[in-house]
Amino acid sequence: MRVTYSEKDDALYVRMDESPILESEEVQPGLIVDFNETGQVIGIELHGVKARNPLVNPKSLQFEVA
Repeated sequence: MRVTYSEKDDALYVRMDESPILESEEVQPGLIVDFNETGQVIGIELHGVKARNPLVNPKSLQFEVA
């Protein structure tokens, strides 16, 4: 799994695996889901991270395992 943040685009991307993206769907404004050839979700992109919550600091991500 890979998480990236583009400060230029103010977009956060979570990639679950590296299989090729077959289709992408914007499920809500600024929320894009990527699917592989078997229909599994392999990526999630969130645009306007700072606009959604100005207090969030994308440079300080925390990863939790429950």
